[in-house]
Formats: sequence, C-alpha cells, structure tokens
Amino acid sequence: MKRTFAIGDIHGGLKALLQVLNKIEITEKDTLIFMGDYVDGWSESAQVIQFLINLSEKINCIFIKGNHDVWCENWLKKEEVNPTWYMHGGKETIDSYEGFSIEEKKQHLTFFENMPLYYLDDENRLFLHAGFTSMHGVEKEIFKENFYFDRTLWEMALIANQKIDENSPFYPKRVKHYNEIFIGHTPTLNFNIEKPMNALNIWNIDTGAAFTGKICAMNVVTKEYVQSDKLPSLYPNEKGRNK
Repeated sequence: MKRTFAIGDIHGGLKALLQVLNKIEITEKDTLIFMGDYVDGWSESAQVIQFLINLSEKINCIFIKGNHDVWCENWLKKEEVNPTWYMHGGKETIDSYEGFSIEEKKQHLTFFENMPLYYLDDENRLFLHAGFTSMHGVEKEIFKENFYFDRTLWEMALIANQKIDENSPFYPKRVKHYNEIFIGHTPTLNFNIEKPMNALNIWNIDTGAAFTGKICAMNVVTKEYVQSDKLPSLYPNEKGRNK
C-alpha cells in the first residue's frame, strides 16, 4: 500500500526526525514530502541534511525549501553570514558543519539549490513551506519569497475558518485553487496548540520543533499523524531557538 506523509519543520533535530520515521514505519513504497526548514535550531543541522540526502536514495522524497534553508544555502554558496540568520539558529548550523569536507558542503549546497518552492500532487494537494498571496494561485505569485516567508495565508484561514461558508462570494479565492494545502513555517505553539492545526482546507504541521515542541508527520490522505518527543528532552543541554 502506497502512503504519502507530509513532515513538518525539523530545525536540526535529527533525533526527533528518526523517532518520527520509525513511528510511521516507512517502506520503499512510501512518499515523504518535507515541508522545509531542515536546519537552524538544534545541533545536528548538517547531519540532518546528510541523512536526508542518503534517505532520498532509498525512498521517494520531495524536499520543499524553507526560509532557513535559503539562509543556509547562501552561506554555503558565498560564506556570508546573514546577521538575522545567525541569531535565529545560524550559529548552531555553522557549528554543525565542523568536520565536513569541502566536497560534502558542495553536495549539501546542490541539495539546497535543487529544492522546489512548492509541490502540487496528482490529487491537487499543494505543499509549501509558508504561503502565497496571489488570488490566482502559486503559478501567478510575483514575489517568490512569499513561498517561504508568507504568514498571511494561514492568518487569513484562521480568521475565516469559523465565519464563512464555502459558497459565499467572500470565501478566500486563493485557497479554492487546491483541494488541500499543507504548510509549515508558523509553529502551532504560537496558538498554544501542540498538534497539527486545520483551518479551511489548510493543514499546518509545524508543531514547534525549533522551540519546545515536536516534529510531526501526517498521512495526507487519512490525516493520521505521529509526533516525536519534545525536542528539549532530546537535546537537554541545548536551547534550540528558545533564547
């Protein structure tokens, strides 16, 4: 039986990622769609990237690019340290690359460069890190940075969720293009919720791994999900992005 899982933000938490993959008991028939932000936070960012490269040789994987991945990609390419990135997990990512060879870093750079900004499957399900703003859908998005920075899609869905009928002329047009939308980027912990959230046809599966939460993997058909332990318990001597 073929299954497809969407996996939320990882932020350098390799131990938690391994827990999640063990819980869903992946097979070679499965597809894994990663929602971005593989790095920045806990101490194993470079190790996460190496693990994912190796995993993709055995399992069908789709790796969507997140904003933290863009920062790391730019550092690997130019060795320029973005001050904002450095403060929000970049330092831990740089430290994690100690001992990695130039060739390994080049391999990681290629991995980042090849990541799509969104993925649309055969069932018209859209997967992207953050959001988009065009009423005409992702293909008409003018500012590509919105795919990994936008929060208005999720904020709009939360507001509209309890108040609007799908047939209303006021129903948000941008979400109607897709049967379902899966995102990360905005931790559900921001809303004091530790599990995935649903609003309109959008599923947010970033359950706060960068901070005090967990990594989440959701079966995109059944909506069943598994989560890791809370990241601070797996990295007790670290702060992640809890600073």
